[in-house]
Amino acid sequence: MPQLQGRDIGRTGFGLMGLTWRNNPCSTEQAFEAMKTALETGANFWNGGEFYGPPERNSLQLLNEYFTQYPEDSAKVVLSIKGGMGSNHGPDASADNTRRSVDNCLRLLDGKKKLDLFEHARVDPQVPIEVSIRVLAEYIRAGKLGGICLSECSANSIRRAAKIHKIEAVEVEFSLFATEILENGVAKTCGELDIPIIAYSPLSRGFLDDMRRHLPRFQKDNFDNNMKLVGEVEQVAKRKGCTVGNVAIAWVKAQSGKNGLPEIIPIPGATTKDRVTENNTDVRLNNDDLKELDEALKRCEIKGDRYPSGINDLNFGDSPEEK
Repeated sequence: MPQLQGRDIGRTGFGLMGLTWRNNPCSTEQAFEAMKTALETGANFWNGGEFYGPPERNSLQLLNEYFTQYPEDSAKVVLSIKGGMGSNHGPDASADNTRRSVDNCLRLLDGKKKLDLFEHARVDPQVPIEVSIRVLAEYIRAGKLGGICLSECSANSIRRAAKIHKIEAVEVEFSLFATEILENGVAKTCGELDIPIIAYSPLSRGFLDDMRRHLPRFQKDNFDNNMKLVGEVEQVAKRKGCTVGNVAIAWVKAQSGKNGLPEIIPIPGATTKDRVTENNTDVRLNNDDLKELDEALKRCEIKGDRYPSGINDLNFGDSPEEK
């Protein structure tokens, strides 16, 4: 069983973003049902964001309300929160903003839940990563924060951060549709340093997610090509009697320990009890299944970037060298 902060967690985690960050968020009652179901099905690693929704209604307010109603669940959950965004909606890893962000997270949680992990959502291209890591280390020594996670960072940034303080996990996009970390050194570096990988969007943004219309990988010309891989995954799912999503999540988990990789924990998000239950159904892929999917990946080259130009520049970011 995977571990974070010295505690056992399920092989699949739970992403909170969709519960508050959308045009028409689900009701609090529905969100609570999804969260309770996640725990009941073994997904006790939860990942939220200070900016997952407006300032008055993001992951932290929802978590405060949930743990107020279910205080007995607080100790069961290992919680990671992304923050560190600036007033211009871009990354700001300055010492002052790092303190502002962590303090705000603690204020909104209001003691209902420990802040187990904190991570800057993106690497700040203007601030050496050592600066924010040292600030977060101060909070750990003060007993206000459990540990440090990184997000969307380069292999170089991971190594530099790990020299300053223990890095508990690295969160990156990883799925059958997004395998960049296998080529850019991120996965290899995490394996060498024994840092677990938190895989967001393991369902490739749900295949039919509305936000995909804005992403290059899902524009018309690229979409038709990339749907060929969906067809290949459907064949495996049909043979195993499960959903395409089950296969996609199982493939991510199956990469754990493969070719020197670390533990990989997918964190699919969901807003309904049924979808949470489906995501946490543990389908096991055998060697033949994995071989078939690996061959499909070679045949069906994914086309298009993960994000539009400009936003894409922040992907797997590297901070400037410390002087």
